[in-house]
Amino acid sequence: MFKSGFITIIGRPNVGKSTLLNTVVGQKIAGVSDKAQTTRNKITFIYTESDFQAVFLDTPGIQDPKNKLGDYMLKTSKDTLSEVDVITYMVDTSKSPGRVDKNILKMLTALNHKTPVILLINKIDTIVKEELLALIENYSAMDLFDEIIPISALENDGVAHYLDTLKTYLPEGPQYYPEDLVTDQPEKFVVSELIREKALRFLSEEVPHGVAVAIESMKWREDKAICDVEATIYVERDSHKAIVIGKGGKMLKKIGTAARREIELLLDIQVNLRLWVKVEKNWREKDLKLKNFGYE
Repeated sequence: MFKSGFITIIGRPNVGKSTLLNTVVGQKIAGVSDKAQTTRNKITFIYTESDFQAVFLDTPGIQDPKNKLGDYMLKTSKDTLSEVDVITYMVDTSKSPGRVDKNILKMLTALNHKTPVILLINKIDTIVKEELLALIENYSAMDLFDEIIPISALENDGVAHYLDTLKTYLPEGPQYYPEDLVTDQPEKFVVSELIREKALRFLSEEVPHGVAVAIESMKWREDKAICDVEATIYVERDSHKAIVIGKGGKMLKKIGTAARREIELLLDIQVNLRLWVKVEKNWREKDLKLKNFGYE
């Protein structure tokens, strides 16, 4: 009997959803940083064993929208709740449930146990056992979760137990994707996410939310094992463009060097990466620009 199904991963920003799924598939697909909005799209991760296949939907962190991009991200996260066989709600040990978490709990309550919900308590490597047990007891009292599993996505602790548990809740079904496929996203999308992740990681707090990356071209040379990648980093203000470029181009070079290393690991080939920076004022409020940047 082969089991398969779709699982959404929801939670507030920065609880470790993308870190978990990168760990599950053993490859960097989604950007990871300590900035909110690192994940903006619904990204599909595929994990396959001999007797089951789990198709994960990594969603943007749920938060109050402040612009059309935020509206898109919130809708993306909410829509997955009705599309899947299992819901995984992820929290971490760093904060008590706040307003955003309470809104998520309301969404889960409204489902009335129609879909199995697994709670993952992430970052258990940062607290002592007694605190963890108290957290588990508090969440158990809510009577919302079919399973509660403590993990450390960064340390790959508890992840195997999570996958084994998932298998018990997935229905009998087909293998939707080839066994060697870990995402259905095109390479251009993953490359753009890796570049944007480095921008988020290195830039000051006021810039990242207004950063988008467009891959202008990806070309494999016929005479050498090299891939030429040309990409544009878009920002919303002239002052942000200056910050991204940096004095003497140092910041842009720093972003490009770090991104190139991970793109080479992804493509398994030497990469020649060229970056430009352009200003597109208020792109997060423009429907056409959101569509052009892949937020549809």
